[in-house]
Amino acid sequence: MGRSQNRKKYINKKKKSNAKRKKEGRIVLIIALVAVLLIVAAVVIFFMTDEHERATLIDLYDEKADLLRTEVSTDPIDGDKMASGTPARVVFISVCNGLERAKVFTGTGTDSLAAFNNANNLARAFVETYQYNPLWLKADIVNSSQILSTEEFSVELKHWRHEFFRRGISFDMNFRTALLESELNGAKILEYEEECVDFNYLNTYLKKADRSPLTKLPDEYVVFSCDSWFCDDDSTVFELNNSGYEYGRRDIELIDSDFASEVVTTASGFLVDQVQANGSFVYGIYPRFDRDIDNYNIVRHASTLWSLVCQFKMTDNPELIPVIDRAVDYMVNNYIVYSDDNTAYLLEQKSNEIKLGGCGVAVVALTEYMDALKSTKYKELCVALGNGILNMMDENTGEYYHVLNGDFSRKEAFRVVYYDGEASFALCKLYGLTRDQKWLDAVETAVNHFIEADYTIYKDHWIAYTMNELTKYVDKEEYYAFALRNAQVNLDTIYNRDTTYHTYFELLMATFEVYDRMVDRGIEVEYAKNFDLNFFLKTIYARADRLLDGYFFPEYAMYMQNPQRILNTFMVRHDGYRVRIDDVQHSVGGYYLYYENYDKLVEYGLLECRDK
Repeated sequence: MGRSQNRKKYINKKKKSNAKRKKEGRIVLIIALVAVLLIVAAVVIFFMTDEHERATLIDLYDEKADLLRTEVSTDPIDGDKMASGTPARVVFISVCNGLERAKVFTGTGTDSLAAFNNANNLARAFVETYQYNPLWLKADIVNSSQILSTEEFSVELKHWRHEFFRRGISFDMNFRTALLESELNGAKILEYEEECVDFNYLNTYLKKADRSPLTKLPDEYVVFSCDSWFCDDDSTVFELNNSGYEYGRRDIELIDSDFASEVVTTASGFLVDQVQANGSFVYGIYPRFDRDIDNYNIVRHASTLWSLVCQFKMTDNPELIPVIDRAVDYMVNNYIVYSDDNTAYLLEQKSNEIKLGGCGVAVVALTEYMDALKSTKYKELCVALGNGILNMMDENTGEYYHVLNGDFSRKEAFRVVYYDGEASFALCKLYGLTRDQKWLDAVETAVNHFIEADYTIYKDHWIAYTMNELTKYVDKEEYYAFALRNAQVNLDTIYNRDTTYHTYFELLMATFEVYDRMVDRGIEVEYAKNFDLNFFLKTIYARADRLLDGYFFPEYAMYMQNPQRILNTFMVRHDGYRVRIDDVQHSVGGYYLYYENYDKLVEYGLLECRDK
């Protein structure tokens, strides 16, 4: 091949190579251009979406604010009830996304509408700036105020139950630094034992709320009360109570079976959510600062299983079964011990103690489980636990021994009176499970002791549960009389109790089932002739309503650190709004029986008696 041919070949090859590189370059350029266009489009879409979301949140806020504005602007306020030197009208707007403590904005003005609009401008700007989801909105308008010196305030605070002071405080005359009652209690700013404002907690709260802290506490406070309205996630507005221990929560016009069902479902649903992978519960929460309670108690674990079963009975949801099984297995596999092949106990490991009450509630939980799931899975275990209970009972006197050591030796004859009722209730459940007469004989011996020792003085809901279960099988007049007396002699105390005291509701509802059984069976009971049925029914409704003071409606929950975590379950306000599994369980127990018996309650005259 000649040199010229080689050169032509080289030139052609080079041309092809150049063409290939140009083509590849064009492809790279096209890809780059496409990438740039995609990035530009993404940025445009991002900002368009961002603006759309911003507009949507503002629209949602405006919708809810307009609803609250209507309520506030038409509410008549008596100017004579306002402290001299303070603004004519003061309005607070609280906005919460459900994930963190509510943000609160204050407005003042010469009239209610002006004050609302001033607060609204601040709240709306916050929503827009931070693209904040206004899930819940609340408006509070000051309806009365007075000036108290710090000494006078201490005297005022002393009159209130721990955590129950229900008035706001402004630390200046112009309400520049003013906090609602919900903020004061929700952030632990009031020091009830020392009867004063906790300066450190106050400034910590103000800083976290992006508000100016105080250099010192003033010598005088403006103490105030409010009329309030709450707008929920569905833009439904609720007028809130403005007096008493129900201050700040919605008023429920009628606590009927539908409402009770909702309460049971949500609160027991909370318990379902607390079951962890190993079957233990998240034992409890102090929601003001979203802190878990670590002091686990297997006795309370056992009793809480009952509420999970209630949830299943109401919903028949098969997805609950593996959750319940996990919680049951945790107890059975880790805390059941045997002294011999036929005798078992529930062992509290951290104290190395066997508690009579723990054995009792374990039986109750397992028998309820088997009844709901139509199973006999734990029948032998329940019998063994029952034998353990009998070993802790004096069969001659009916008295129980309360606490054993982990090696089954005796430790403590008496711990708490409730153990007696828990054990006796369990013996009743065992008779229902096995129809073995020994269980019925034992519980009758125990109940005869309760009657002789007048256990009505303890106002014990477990005694009420025992009598309700026992009278299913034994129609002795003295048993019905004792069950009714356990409620009647305590009705004044129960009706007038100002806190939630959840076990009172259980006592009443278990006793109602006894009363209804007596009437249905035509049992002649001399004591029943003097039983105040009307007051009994009135007290039942009063306790159903009072227990809602401890229910975490969103208007309460929004002032806690993590509202969604404790929404729509029960708390104990006087212990830092404590939410603990047994607190929820007892509340669910009362409402579940109320739900089950509501139609009968109405037939007996519940709705007429509640208004007397």
